[in-house]
Amino acid sequence: MARESSSNDLQSLLEAITSSDVVESRVQLLNRVLELDISEEYDLSTLIQFLNVLWEDFTCLDISQCMLNKTILHVAAKYLGSEISGCLRHFLDLGIKAGAWCEKHLKVTLMSTEDSQEEEHFHVFFQLLLDLISYSASSFSAMARYPISNDKELMVVVVKFTSELLHLTKGAISEIKRVQAFGLEVLKATQVVLDAVIRLCKVYSSAVKWDFPDVKSETEENSIDCQESDAVQHVIDLTKCTIEQLCELGTLAANDGGNLVTLLNLSWKGVVGLLQLGKGRLAVKLNVADIILILISLANESLRCAAETWSSCNDIVPASDAKRIFLPVKFYLINAVRISSLYPCQAFSVHKDITLCVLVISTFRILLGKQEVLKSTSQVLAELLEPTSFHFLNSLLNSTQLKQDEKFQILDCLFHDGSDLNFIAGDPSSISMSGAANICVIFSLTKDNMNGARILLLTRFNLYLNLLKSAPDVEEDVRLGLARKLQWLLNVLVDEEVYSSCLVLPIHSPIGSGKATELACQPTFFSVLHALKTFMAVLCSSQSWEEMESFLLENFFHPHFLCWEVVMELWCFMMRHAELVMVNDVIDKLCLLFRCMTSSESVLVPGSALRKFARSICRLLMHASQSTVDRVYGAIIDSKRSQSSSTAFVALLVEGFPLHMLSDKIKRTATQRILTEYFEFMECFDDESQKACHSGVFGAPVFALSASLQSLQGSSSSIDVNTLKFLVTVINVYKNTSNSFMRDHYRKLLSETLGIISNIKHLYASDVMDEVILELQNLFICGQPASDRLLYQCKPNLATFMASLGHSELEENESSAKSSAVWELFHLLLREQHWAFIHLAITAFGYFAARTSCNQLWRFVPQNAALSFDLESHESNEERFMSELKAFLEKEAAALTMTPSFDQIQLLVKEGLMLKEIIQKGQNIIAQNMGCENMEIDSENCSNKRRKLPDAICQGVELLQNGLKVIVDGLPQLQQNNFDNAELHDKFLTHFSHLEDVIGHLVGLAGGG
Repeated sequence: MARESSSNDLQSLLEAITSSDVVESRVQLLNRVLELDISEEYDLSTLIQFLNVLWEDFTCLDISQCMLNKTILHVAAKYLGSEISGCLRHFLDLGIKAGAWCEKHLKVTLMSTEDSQEEEHFHVFFQLLLDLISYSASSFSAMARYPISNDKELMVVVVKFTSELLHLTKGAISEIKRVQAFGLEVLKATQVVLDAVIRLCKVYSSAVKWDFPDVKSETEENSIDCQESDAVQHVIDLTKCTIEQLCELGTLAANDGGNLVTLLNLSWKGVVGLLQLGKGRLAVKLNVADIILILISLANESLRCAAETWSSCNDIVPASDAKRIFLPVKFYLINAVRISSLYPCQAFSVHKDITLCVLVISTFRILLGKQEVLKSTSQVLAELLEPTSFHFLNSLLNSTQLKQDEKFQILDCLFHDGSDLNFIAGDPSSISMSGAANICVIFSLTKDNMNGARILLLTRFNLYLNLLKSAPDVEEDVRLGLARKLQWLLNVLVDEEVYSSCLVLPIHSPIGSGKATELACQPTFFSVLHALKTFMAVLCSSQSWEEMESFLLENFFHPHFLCWEVVMELWCFMMRHAELVMVNDVIDKLCLLFRCMTSSESVLVPGSALRKFARSICRLLMHASQSTVDRVYGAIIDSKRSQSSSTAFVALLVEGFPLHMLSDKIKRTATQRILTEYFEFMECFDDESQKACHSGVFGAPVFALSASLQSLQGSSSSIDVNTLKFLVTVINVYKNTSNSFMRDHYRKLLSETLGIISNIKHLYASDVMDEVILELQNLFICGQPASDRLLYQCKPNLATFMASLGHSELEENESSAKSSAVWELFHLLLREQHWAFIHLAITAFGYFAARTSCNQLWRFVPQNAALSFDLESHESNEERFMSELKAFLEKEAAALTMTPSFDQIQLLVKEGLMLKEIIQKGQNIIAQNMGCENMEIDSENCSNKRRKLPDAICQGVELLQNGLKVIVDGLPQLQQNNFDNAELHDKFLTHFSHLEDVIGHLVGLAGGG
């Protein structure tokens, strides 16, 4: 009876409401409906349908309509917790209708006047708005209680309801500052709504079979399949709608200046959480790439605003301010990384935007670090953002869903060959790192012009190093891609800005692993070596090793010294850690190639190919085992002392062959050979025939001894006063020789002999030393050295010679010719104004002053010494020299860690630019020569005929070659045929060696013809 009475009362009230035209009366009647306890499904359905009709679409003109609608919501909301599965659609229809009405009314209300009546209306409407937001939250919770309906119309209504109410919520949040009285309540209600709708999506997602195929057949046999497919599609549509609205809300919260942090977190975490649903099926309907772009845009915009604020800042920015700005950026990046990891294929479609974001963040850090007041912000950025941005990139490169070609495209985008060095003047992308006066310039770059942006070059360089260091954790295809970019690294290292930074600037590198990882600064050059060695160790057991091997071989003679240093460090690393079989195989091939290119004309030319090759071999041997060093000695140095063998030996010695690493027996043999050839050369120095022959290696024994003297300290006692007499002879011959070619050889002999004497301390006690010093005075001071423009080449070894005079006794009076000569020679050195000679002179004088017994050191210093001169006052004095000398020696002895100044960096930039231009000129010449050779090859057959040697000559060369083989076969019979005279035996072998070289050249010419 109670239920029947309640049903009758409901019908009576609804009829009364319908018949009433007065809004206030309707409100009163609805309040009476609110007091009823309706439990019958039919009555509930009747009521909610009636409320839908009662809610009118037009915007109200006064407060009464808002009161009516507010009461309607109260009545409907009362039953959302009841059993409403049969009339759920009507509840949602009411919400849709109310949402559309409130959205229109919100715009009108915000334009209302400030009079008391409008203010009251304003408050009533926002109470209604809050009620509607709460109604929507309760509706989402009600839907979560029931299974997914098979009613397609209801499915459409659910999605529409979600879209409408979330859109209204976003509108209310966007105007939250204009309704401060209700702002906090709106924010709290919004959070409840978002929690409810996210929970609904998750409940629906767990209720469907995501592995179920997308069935479109409507046959009766597949009706169940169709229902399951429709349910999956419904969940996708609902989740898509929710994610899109959450993205808009998250963007809105991000642009509010930090006042909506809770909403920001809830929105974007909700997006990431919902994207984890559906096992990737959401990507069919949802543009995941756009979501990633939104997050990247939010991060970039925050950084750009910070840059604009800090660009005009004159005070030091606290680290706390930087953290406050960078933490939201990190939040955006973390969510972008998570989405990218979930949908790598969609993320790949915007890989250029991702790479630009990563590059901009690191470049921004570098630009901040260049300004003293912003260095703390640079450190905070390095700690908070750079690791996350690097992980952003790694999420793509390490994805198993991306193909190898796609990963290569990402690496090509990051490390674009050649384009970084060619830029258009006037274009924002053409600004270099050193030329960036404003830190905001980096944010003007786009994905279309970033490939040619020089300002990104140093960042790309650092990023590549970080990728190399992470090689143990990446897939094999990424290692292969990185290995193919090794040449890019050297090409970039030639750039003047990267070159200067590599030499003097530190780089942030992660130290440790896992949670213990910390960022630490280390010199860039050592970071380069560490990264490459790590990468090399990883590749040694992978399929990508061939790329590394080709890289090492192709750059063995790299023309840029810094690149050569890098390559040689890698070779040395391999020598230390590779298996002995592999090391010996490499060494044998290098030795074979070295012997083939031996040329007497180039052995004393420091920049020749032979010397460069010898330098590289010696560098490798410093890291090899004793057996390997012995192996090289045996492969290159033969016992016959042939011309090619001697040339190769001299080239190796001059470039630092590690004699001390040879086994004792071989070392004794090598030492004896060096000394014997040196003594023989001094004895026959006046032999004009030797001067005429082999002029390319004239004086080679002197060069060999000078280079190896440090390794032969135990044998230096056999070097006597004859060396001093030899130096006097060389000086006199040099002064009396007019031939410029031979004069050049004598000058080199003079310099090397000074170097030998400076290392033989017992020679300074000889009486002949007085004559040497006077001859040097006569040559450098009295002999019009100004007319000899190349004599300065001897001054480095002259400085070391003068330094060792500290071990000899000198008289301190002007009557001593020797002492006067020493004073004048020191005056000559200390007056030098070139920075390199100043360094040598001061070092030599400091060594001398610390060991000499002389007390009147002022006699050795000229009044116009370079260090005595003051650039500001244009005056010189002795006190200034001594203070500068003391400061220099203290600086030399200390192991300082200095922060380079701007001027020092600019000097290195200029130096790097000059080196790059030299390299480019050399490459252009090589290219032109190759073009000429190609033209010759492609010319007509007549040119080939013209270069072909006559048949008779070819036959004669063949006979010589056969005769040589006969002689070789007969060599073992020398001892058996009473050819036991040692001198004749050696002469025969020497002439035979020369004959062997000549015939070898003829065979080459005949074969080439």
